[in-house]
Amino acid sequence: MLSARNRMRRSSEFDATVRYGMRMVQPDVVVHVRRSRQHDDAPGPRVGLIVAKRVGCAVERHRVARRLRHVARPMLDSLHPLDQVVIRALPSSKHVSSAWLEQQLRTGLRRAFELAGTER
Repeated sequence: MLSARNRMRRSSEFDATVRYGMRMVQPDVVVHVRRSRQHDDAPGPRVGLIVAKRVGCAVERHRVARRLRHVARPMLDSLHPLDQVVIRALPSSKHVSSAWLEQQLRTGLRRAFELAGTER
């Protein structure tokens, strides 16, 4: 669902985004946003997912991850090419609809950019 160039793969990217980025807590997800200062080989925003065992069994975690990738894909066009986004699923995310997850992700991104004072 997300192209390879838009996926976070290195733990250093996850760590930097979570540690130094803006964090917005929503009822079912936590959104971390950071604008990188480095121009990587792959242009375009990068998205990473954190779906811990607290969310549920492997089947439930994979289902939540698929749904989050699906709702994150259309938002890539509105992000700056240097943006890094980490989406952490909370245990309640397995019980809500994809539309609700999308709304929470949009709200979290909007608030993070407003708080950081950066343009999308």
